[in-house]
Amino acid sequence: MQGEFKALTLNMHKGFSANNLRYTLEALRVALRDSGCSLVFLQEVSGESRRYRKRLSGWPNTDQLEFLADAVWPHFAYGKNAVTTNGHHGNAIMSAVPIARWHNEDLSLHRVSQRGLLHVTLESGFELISVHLGLFERERHAQLSKLIDYIKEKIDPDAPLLVAGDFNDWRQLSHRRLKQQLGVEEAFEYRTGKLAKSFPATLPLLQMDRLYFRGIRIESVSRPNDPLWRRLSDHSALVADCRSKPRV
Repeated sequence: MQGEFKALTLNMHKGFSANNLRYTLEALRVALRDSGCSLVFLQEVSGESRRYRKRLSGWPNTDQLEFLADAVWPHFAYGKNAVTTNGHHGNAIMSAVPIARWHNEDLSLHRVSQRGLLHVTLESGFELISVHLGLFERERHAQLSKLIDYIKEKIDPDAPLLVAGDFNDWRQLSHRRLKQQLGVEEAFEYRTGKLAKSFPATLPLLQMDRLYFRGIRIESVSRPNDPLWRRLSDHSALVADCRSKPRV
């Protein structure tokens, strides 16, 4: 990525609104395109669902990620995490610029809660991670240790880095560890002084979703809050206007 660009993160709830009341994938594709984002970090993307493919007439013939990416984000990667008898879902990253390589890392501690991180390296050298941590404190603590160790081992500390996703971290314990141990900042806290409330989307009360950065500039942040976005998922999307730092 060079110059200015926009990044968005969203737990898309497998293409359904809160409480699975309505199927939203087609509306989500329109909203994502209208956002003008070059980078999109997604969690709970359905890679395959045999049940919904049979029951829903609007279910895509391809997988959800290909349907969303289409020609707008020609470069994308998917990391399968949660596997069930009906299919699987996981994290994804869509990019307007070429991807050099990608890797999916399992963060699961038990079969009941299958989680992971998806690591993408762009040809420009940007490092991107889409992550979804577990619901339980002890689980998150162990998963965060794996995430921190992975970044320290696999990613050059001087490389521009974005780590985005659903951290399920309402007590902000993971937040403090990430900042202290990786030297990252969170985009909303950096620009506004506080983390964004992102869950539930209809009336956001909890600060669950984050967009951490290192080695880039954050010009502005926003949480799309019009009625359309509030109906797309049980989480709110977060958007950051970014600028790449000149190489020395």
